[in-house]
Amino acid sequence: MSTIKLNVVCPVFNEADVIEKFHARLSSVLTNSIDLDFRVVYVVDRCTDNTLEILREIAARDTTVVVLALSARFGHQMSLLAGIEYSVNADAVIMMDSDLQHPPELIPELVRHFREGADVVFTVRKDTIDIGTGRKFLGNLFYDTLNRISDVPINPNSADFRLISKRVATTLVAEFPERNMFLRGLFTWMGYRQVGVEFTAAPRASGQSKYSVSQMVRLASSGILSSSTKPLQTGIVVGAAFGIVALVLMFTAIVNFFIDRSLPSGWTSMVTLLLLFSAVQLTILGVIGIYIGGIYNEVKARPKYIIDEEISSDE
Repeated sequence: MSTIKLNVVCPVFNEADVIEKFHARLSSVLTNSIDLDFRVVYVVDRCTDNTLEILREIAARDTTVVVLALSARFGHQMSLLAGIEYSVNADAVIMMDSDLQHPPELIPELVRHFREGADVVFTVRKDTIDIGTGRKFLGNLFYDTLNRISDVPINPNSADFRLISKRVATTLVAEFPERNMFLRGLFTWMGYRQVGVEFTAAPRASGQSKYSVSQMVRLASSGILSSSTKPLQTGIVVGAAFGIVALVLMFTAIVNFFIDRSLPSGWTSMVTLLLLFSAVQLTILGVIGIYIGGIYNEVKARPKYIIDEEISSDE
């Protein structure tokens, strides 16, 4: 059995309480896996605690660890991309969170599917033990909406815990210059041979989720923006619907004019139509504004992320 060169990319943000436990568990799984030449790439998204200092100590004593410290907070998706771009020379890249909700013990199964020919081995959460009802509802609502408007189906329980082959990583880095990335959707869109593996997400070992409601909304907007243009077409549908409403109101106003001449002429119809069409116009303008904002961010062509420091035992 040939040796696989594997890089494990782990985005990190304020995980000082759990990062030592995570690394010990991950390192144990990788060390005990035969025929793996592995490296662990921690991508630190500008923390406000001492996570970077802890990882610096880990890298100093562990030759398999590389730490990429970003210069600012660029977000989870850009942290993953930074790790993937660093790892394009590996035979395979595994992405996983560093809060112990993605079980490192699943890695041998991901590698097995890769050996059998899969280019993408994605994971699907059967359950998340400590997720709240509200967060679960919002997640399901987002994926249901996305699958309705997008041509690329995305499993509502899919995670960013996945393995990709070298050719998938190379294609992503070389052929996708866009900034507005939703990696779960992109990997599905890219195709290749894909295999799914189920797992149960463990409760967080410490702390709380780093995704606030506002960040979840931004991620949802990015997902929709990068996966579909159908929201731009809602103006046609809504316009047609309210055109029918306008015809009904016009017919009613004409009938009332001949039946009850005491009514103020046109008052009800005018106010109703004014409010309805104002609401429609503002909604459509808001949707268009989101897409224009996305275009604006793309044409500026700023770097997707900036690496402030690369840390390893070689230092």
